[in-house]
Amino acid sequence: MRYDTRYSNRSSFSLPGFPNGVKWLIIANVAIYVLDFFLSLTLKEPALRFLYLHPRAVISHFAIWQLVTYMFLHSLGSPWHLIFNMLALWMFGAPVEQTWGTQRFLKYYMICGVGGGITQVAANMLFGNPDQMVLGASGAVYGLLLAFGMLFPNQEVLFALIFPIKAKYLVLIFGAIAFFGSFSGDSAVSNLAHLGGMLFGFLYIRSAFASRRTSGARPGGSGFGSGFAFNLPEMWRKYKIQRNKKKFQVYMRKHGSGPPDWKN
Repeated sequence: MRYDTRYSNRSSFSLPGFPNGVKWLIIANVAIYVLDFFLSLTLKEPALRFLYLHPRAVISHFAIWQLVTYMFLHSLGSPWHLIFNMLALWMFGAPVEQTWGTQRFLKYYMICGVGGGITQVAANMLFGNPDQMVLGASGAVYGLLLAFGMLFPNQEVLFALIFPIKAKYLVLIFGAIAFFGSFSGDSAVSNLAHLGGMLFGFLYIRSAFASRRTSGARPGGSGFGSGFAFNLPEMWRKYKIQRNKKKFQVYMRKHGSGPPDWKN
């Protein structure tokens, strides 16, 4: 299958469209938020609390559905939690979906979201508070940010909606914020879910199965992850090739035959 890579060569900020996957994810998140809001007004407490990610419930009561449902719920105390997540979902998710296609985009989104939830549950059960509840799409959104940075590393985006910055640096900045923020036990932000979303997204992208399906760039062009991450196996292979060329060159010179020099 051929994937659209027209965004790869853009270096300036541009607004994406609304492909189907992104559109329906935003509609689902907003609709569930509105439903939860009005039900909670009636019941005087969060009506959909049983769908929040509760680490102890996941482990003790096998409430594994919460690994999915938590990413469609947002804090009722402030609409900014929902607004910022949906804005990031649109900005970074739309180009990714337009490149991969809706099916692969949605699969990746769910992997990152569930991966973020698994990371949060494991960390809270081992080191934190197993009764700390988590909600929000941030784990999946951070995974989309990573994919965007690897697909379009040199495309400029607006950091804080003001400052233009290349996508690969934006990924590093947000990754560092989530990493160092995870050491703050009293933070209300689920930084571990953010890191988990990025980690599971990276593992999926770099897996042998995903690399065959997601490679759509032209040879020699700005391919998947070009300019963002070091490919150590490929670097080692090229090093061995160069080393063998030099050995062969020395051998041919000693025996007085062969071309006088190698160029690559």
